[in-house]
Amino acid sequence: MQNARPLPQYLVQRYQGWKATTHAENKAWYRRLAEEGQRPRAMIISCCDSRVHVTSIFGADEGEFFIHRNIAGLVPPYAPDGDHHGTSAAVEYAVTVLKVANLLVVGHSQCGGVRGCHDMCAGLAPQLEDKSSFIGRWMDILRPSYERKANIADESARLEAMEKDAVLVSLENLMSFPFVRDAVEAEELALHGLWNDIGEGVVECYDPASDRFVPV
Repeated sequence: MQNARPLPQYLVQRYQGWKATTHAENKAWYRRLAEEGQRPRAMIISCCDSRVHVTSIFGADEGEFFIHRNIAGLVPPYAPDGDHHGTSAAVEYAVTVLKVANLLVVGHSQCGGVRGCHDMCAGLAPQLEDKSSFIGRWMDILRPSYERKANIADESARLEAMEKDAVLVSLENLMSFPFVRDAVEAEELALHGLWNDIGEGVVECYDPASDRFVPV
């Protein structure tokens, strides 16, 4: 592979610092993780956005979360069509192999993916409508949300509503997976919907009783 290059020096230095401190001080723990395998307590599905750092938010250690990230933290509907499905594969592994007890879908403020869906549906991003756009076709999952929230006059409020709706769409789609539905109905798995306000550091959790997101 001729296009691969060595790591940037700043990453090399950060790795060496981690190896000399965090790893050196916890060698037994890392060896245990390697020898005994992973037994995460929860799966986290979140956005690729670099500002969303769920391990920091929840103070998690290595081995505690099984994390999958994609654009806007979406889960597609169950579709066993033989195509490539990275998110679906991650969910299947977490639920059927790792048998996580909790599955969290985490949305966030100022989400670029949700903004892209909004602009695409509003006719402001025609390039995303092209069949060759991976982003556009992925964000088609959220297209119905734009239609549901189009009556909100204020754009920032509309976008926030879509960000939270994206979490609910993903939770609904998770229940279309037979193995997820079976685990939930057997009370072996609990689903949770969260939304993180990046600037304020606020995490809100969806409350089905009131049908709204409430601060944790």
